[in-house]
Amino acid sequence: MRYKTILFEENDAIGLLTLNRPKTLNALNQVMLEELEHLFNELAVSESARVLIITGAGEKGFCSGMDMKETASTMFEADPATIYSAQSRAAQLISKMRSIPQPVIAAVHGAASGVGFSLALASDVRIITPQARFNAAYINIGLGGADLASSYFLPRLIGSGRANEFLLTGDFMTSDEAMQLGLASRIILKEKLLDTAYEVAGKMVGKSLLGLKMTKEAIVHNLNASSLEQALHFENRNQAFMITAMKLDGHA
Repeated sequence: MRYKTILFEENDAIGLLTLNRPKTLNALNQVMLEELEHLFNELAVSESARVLIITGAGEKGFCSGMDMKETASTMFEADPATIYSAQSRAAQLISKMRSIPQPVIAAVHGAASGVGFSLALASDVRIITPQARFNAAYINIGLGGADLASSYFLPRLIGSGRANEFLLTGDFMTSDEAMQLGLASRIILKEKLLDTAYEVAGKMVGKSLLGLKMTKEAIVHNLNASSLEQALHFENRNQAFMITAMKLDGHA
């Protein structure tokens, strides 16, 4: 499929997804939503891409959120059923991205607002530049501050105290705050951002394919583990499966 609003390339088992609407700071419109849905569906069954990097085109932003010029009429003039359907579809995009087997590295430069923030939060690793900044912009346009899984991911990543403040105020989190709070793992100059993302992705690609998938599965699953015992049970199951698979392959 030829995409209009995103770019996708794959090299050495690493996929690079670029949000490609730089004139709108890579805002999400209906076409981009549909194209991201298609790509995530493809990646869910891919036998070649083992890690995904996601970044934004241009010099100013990762993703500025929803394209309000396009969606405002749908959001504020449609009937409740249409509004709910559109909201649910956007939310499902985050779920699709989270459920693909590839670890996702967000390489963030500039603003990651609204849905851009949620895409970064749903990634497994965040590498940022000093110019990166994040906010749950929803509350700043009269909506609830908890949207598109922001109230799920952010408290788990940085703790509820600070997360609640960002969700309730819509204030921007600076790159320094993102590092201090543990949201991002590395802060890198813009010219080295993608090289660093590829370096980290390359380390992942060098691991066992099954081990990589099952590690991500365990991380995602155990975010919701109700107890230490449940988390250990899931890890034990995975490790026993991996050892058995290695024996069958003659690697143990």
